[in-house]
Amino acid sequence: MVTGGSRGIGAAICELLGQSGATLAVQYRSNKDEADLLAQKAGNGSIAFQADLSNKLEVINLYEQVLKALGQLDVLVNNAGVAISSDLYQGDEDWIEDWEKTFAVNTMAVGLLCKKAITNMKSNGGGRIINIASRASFRGDTLDYLAYGASKGAIPSLTRSIARYCGKENIKAFCIAPGFVRTDMAQDFMDHYGESYALNDIALNELTKPKDLAPMVVLLASGLADHATGTTIDINAGSYVH
Repeated sequence: MVTGGSRGIGAAICELLGQSGATLAVQYRSNKDEADLLAQKAGNGSIAFQADLSNKLEVINLYEQVLKALGQLDVLVNNAGVAISSDLYQGDEDWIEDWEKTFAVNTMAVGLLCKKAITNMKSNGGGRIINIASRASFRGDTLDYLAYGASKGAIPSLTRSIARYCGKENIKAFCIAPGFVRTDMAQDFMDHYGESYALNDIALNELTKPKDLAPMVVLLASGLADHATGTTIDINAGSYVH
């Protein structure tokens, strides 16, 4: 299952996983046509599933529907995320609402899907969990994206905990930390700060594209990198060394 699979990073991951022979559960919130087309293109009996990941009951129902349709889940890719620009100096109620929305999708839904997956994977001989975090997990973010950075900061710890305490059950967990990736979500940030802001903050001459992350996800899902369990892999154009 790939959350946020209908566009951006998720779509690139789904496309390459499909080419590699995987049967996909493509989660989407509102892009039904794109998700259906992507599932059809991926082949192998792939199916699109709708769910609003900010709603805990829909997250639980999503997992149950995937199991009902596909029988079991071998790989979970928690890719979906939101980045809400929230003025630090706005009213407290609006600020809190932004934080609650951000944490619901970026942290709670990820944790809940991991919980469901661990239970299922233990009874099916194991599996792999791949969580998409962010460079903001480690270096923070701007004041208007404090919630995004904080919500993503929880993901490496969650991943390490799963890797450490579920490894003997043949469950491996990995984390990928992208930087600026040319997606709709990142575009909102660049519309505000300018693309030069993003380019000046990396060590390469072009922004990372969704297709640059997909091969690593496929490798981790394949079982050929299981001894990297618990690790965080930075795919962010040298953001830390620039």
